[in-house]
Amino acid sequence: MKRLPISTTEKIKALARNPYFQGLGGESLRELSQNTTLFSFERGESLFWEGDPCAGLHIVERGSVKLFRVSPNGRQHIMRVLDEGETCNEVPVFDGGLNPVNVEALEETSVWIVETEAVQSLMEKDPLFMQKTIQNLSRMMRHLVKLVSEMAFYQVTHRLARLIGELPAEELAATGARRWTQDEIAARLGTVREVVARSLRELERSGAIAMENRQIRVANPEVLAQWAEPWSG
Repeated sequence: MKRLPISTTEKIKALARNPYFQGLGGESLRELSQNTTLFSFERGESLFWEGDPCAGLHIVERGSVKLFRVSPNGRQHIMRVLDEGETCNEVPVFDGGLNPVNVEALEETSVWIVETEAVQSLMEKDPLFMQKTIQNLSRMMRHLVKLVSEMAFYQVTHRLARLIGELPAEELAATGARRWTQDEIAARLGTVREVVARSLRELERSGAIAMENRQIRVANPEVLAQWAEPWSG
C-alpha cells in the first residue's frame, strides 16, 4: 500500500462523482476531503481483512477489487467484484462494527478512503446525505437478495453461463489485466474447481463456448443465453 499525494481540488471532484456524495454542498465536500486519502495497491495486495477495525469508506478510483470471505476449511467465496467508481465497506462505517469481508486488489488499483468519523459526522448534519445513504444501502440489500436467490435456484452451470455472459472478452481470454483462474471462478460461484471444470465441459459440449489453451470464448451467444436461464439446459 502506498499513499498518493493528491490536491484538495482532486479529492473534492472524486467525492462529488460518488453516488453517496453527489449533490452535496461545497462545504460538506471540503470537510470530507480533509479526511480523504488516495492509496495505491498492487495486484494481490489486501486492502483490509475481515474482523479488523474499519478504516473508512472505500471508493475504487482505478482498477478493481474482490470482496470475499473464507470458510473454516480455507475455501474462498467471492461475494462481489468492484470496478472503478464503486464503493465498499459501508456497513462498518455506518454501524461502527468490524470489517465484514476481506478485500484484495485484482490488478494495480487505486482507492480513496474516507475516514469513518468524517462520514458519521456528515450523517448527523446533512439530511440529504442520510437519504442517499438509505438509498444506497437499499440497493446493496437488493443485490444480496439477488445473490441468495441465484445460489438457491440456479445450478452451477446456469450461474457459470450467466457469469461468462457478463464478463468482458479480454477477461475470458485472460489477455487483460484481470485474469480469472478456475479456482477464482469457483470462488465467485460459491463452489469448487472440479464442479466448474465439469460445467465448462458441459457448456462446451452444447456449443455455447469454446475452450482453447485455458481460454474461454463465447461460441454461440444464443445457446449461452439459454443456459443462463434457471430452468433451461
